[in-house]
Amino acid sequence: MGYHVVDSETVAPADGRPCEQRRLGEAAGLSNVAINRFRAEPGEQLPLKYHSHEDQEEAFYVLSGTMHVETPEETFAVDAGDLFTVDPKSPHRAHNPADAAADLVVLAIGAPAVAGDAVPYEETADAE
Repeated sequence: MGYHVVDSETVAPADGRPCEQRRLGEAAGLSNVAINRFRAEPGEQLPLKYHSHEDQEEAFYVLSGTMHVETPEETFAVDAGDLFTVDPKSPHRAHNPADAAADLVVLAIGAPAVAGDAVPYEETADAE
């Protein structure tokens, strides 16, 4: 049997990210699901780039603030207490707008926990 309690404040933020990302799933020793807590100040985005995933499904639960998610079709505003999900191969970019009144805090869950399946998305005239 295995049980873990992870104090998210003791997990060091990941290096090289556009906002604060704490890899809670790694800290808990999880191998089948990725769990991250993001804190984005106004003007910061969560991912490194506008992207999609080949195999991973993602779910974003907004703990505080309003997360904006840009997609090829529209931009979603996801309020605290709401869940936003993304299917594989669906381009998206989550961010906290520059004019936001507060930080955005999000719990992100992805499965399967895979590395290297993020594909950059480049908007083209055909996608508009």
